[in-house]
Amino acid sequence: MTHLQAGLSPETLEKARLELNENPDTLHQDIQEVRDMVITRPDIGFLRTDDAFILRFLRARKFQHFEAFRLLAQYFEYRQQNLDMFKSFKATDPGIKQALKDGFPGGLANLDHYGRKILVLFAANWDQSRYTLVDILRAILLSLEAMIEDPELQVNGFVLIIDWSNFTFKQASKLTPSMLRLAIEGLQDSFPARFGGIHFVNQPWYIHALYTVIRPFLKEKTRKRIFLHGNNLNSLHQLIHPEILPSEFGGMLPPYDMGTWARTLLDHEYDDDSECNADSYNAPAKDLEKDLSPKSMKRSQSVVDPGVLKRMDKNEEENMQPLLSLD
Repeated sequence: MTHLQAGLSPETLEKARLELNENPDTLHQDIQEVRDMVITRPDIGFLRTDDAFILRFLRARKFQHFEAFRLLAQYFEYRQQNLDMFKSFKATDPGIKQALKDGFPGGLANLDHYGRKILVLFAANWDQSRYTLVDILRAILLSLEAMIEDPELQVNGFVLIIDWSNFTFKQASKLTPSMLRLAIEGLQDSFPARFGGIHFVNQPWYIHALYTVIRPFLKEKTRKRIFLHGNNLNSLHQLIHPEILPSEFGGMLPPYDMGTWARTLLDHEYDDDSECNADSYNAPAKDLEKDLSPKSMKRSQSVVDPGVLKRMDKNEEENMQPLLSLD
């Protein structure tokens, strides 16, 4: 075992060997092979290429050198192409801070039976008057940056549960094609995290409709790991044991405290709201959300007709029946 594996338990070391093809005897050589590819992309500013940093990309791509390098390149390319998102990329940024305090994301105390960190999102908590969807994405990416420092999570990965209870049609209309593409690129294509499952619960018909449209743009591996449970929490419990879930998900634990993860990141600044008000939150991110368009997102293709949701008036929303029973 090298010093780069020092943070791994014996069980996780064995898992890394069997599932990720991680070999302590060739670890430094594997890292160097990825680092040597950096010169092939002079158009990208690789701001960090140390051993520990490259290792997380190798783990995310099961030590396939080229795939690990491609993910590394996409990581920095995404940041270069979306500079406004990362101008004030810290927990105390007003927009990010408010998103974190509302549980975007939350993190459960217990790992699942595979050692994966369980992240939770309660979609209806989004306060549109205080922060944008871009701020939520930034808060999630910032949280993943902090969590991925843990070598155990680099190997074991994450599980995401999204509760869509009380998420309104009006809120859903903000999930524009460009916003969805930005999130897909940031989470699926540009971040070195292993997602073992993405679980939708209590999703209304319009969220299922949106998912049906964007599904072709997800990688096959991602599609296989998305589960639409509807109101059937028993199917969720077959994959994540209720003993470690809060009561919102039919679990045996008390209701989730939305500020749990935010307190970890913000520490003593959690209760300091001097910078956070409706008029002063993260203007760059707010502007970025307005500017997201096919022109500004050069690699994006339209993933859904932006008029689909806009054409639905309130009466249509109330009278429309679900496209598919998910319970």
